[in-house]
Amino acid sequence: VVTEAGFASDLGAEKFFDIKCRFAGLKPSAAVIVATIRALKMHGGVPKTELSKCNTEALEKGFANLKAHLAIVKKYGVPAVVAVNKFITDTCEEIDLLMKLCQEVGAKAVVTEGWEKGGAGAENLAHAVADLCDSNQSQFHCLYEDSLPLKEKIEKVAMEIYSAGKVEFSSAALKKLKEYT
Repeated sequence: VVTEAGFASDLGAEKFFDIKCRFAGLKPSAAVIVATIRALKMHGGVPKTELSKCNTEALEKGFANLKAHLAIVKKYGVPAVVAVNKFITDTCEEIDLLMKLCQEVGAKAVVTEGWEKGGAGAENLAHAVADLCDSNQSQFHCLYEDSLPLKEKIEKVAMEIYSAGKVEFSSAALKKLKEYT
């Protein structure tokens, strides 16, 4: 079964893993993180009007974003494959660099061309996901125990997923947490 968990590992995957999987008893075998070279260059500081130009320096800088998403999925014990959604303006140099950067952090990346070539353009992704599922590498676990108090669950998600240094609760929030508890 393949499902889409939503946008990004910090939004969609966290809720899918910690809420849906917990209550439905699901144990994901693999995750797919979709990335584009254009988006990574934008994360690296390139303005939208310049994204069609080759810029490996910005790509490498912007890779920090993808690396963070890979780290989040890894916190759940789920192996991930990166689907590099190819644009016509992506250069071989940029694609090679992104593949190398993914490999350096232990993630398999595959170039997908589904937009241009339909199903045939995503066949390599399907094989990579199937191989990952068949490898039985997943050691899925939720980020926190269900029995943890609400305040501690919020702190855990904020610090582990969103890299917060600490969490401060307003008196109104503490009152609501007490009510929910």
